[in-house]
Amino acid sequence: ETALAAVPGIEQAAVLAREDQPGTKQLVGYVTGRVDPATVRAAVAARLPEYMVPAAVVVLDTLPLTVNGKLDKKALPAPVFGDTRTYRAPTTPTEQNLAAIYARVLGVEHVGIDD
Repeated sequence: ETALAAVPGIEQAAVLAREDQPGTKQLVGYVTGRVDPATVRAAVAARLPEYMVPAAVVVLDTLPLTVNGKLDKKALPAPVFGDTRTYRAPTTPTEQNLAAIYARVLGVEHVGIDD
């Protein structure tokens, strides 16, 4: 949270270890302010080891609070993991087989050659 809060443009920051898919825990950063999530991840990655960098950064207008003024962790939205780059399909039979295996293991619709 301290590394996220140090990024210019971030007003508030919170980090949670989420398990949206059983057996897969990931750090997710929640921030307020006018920032780009990819820029925030890059700035944090320059300061912290990879295992401490949030897998996703979600920008919110405000952090949800309980009636007691504490962070309402249950009200934080799940991150949407989407490919921000263009998808490039596998071209060779080997690439197609590997992409199919990775897609099945990761539980995603498709895996491109750049993934």
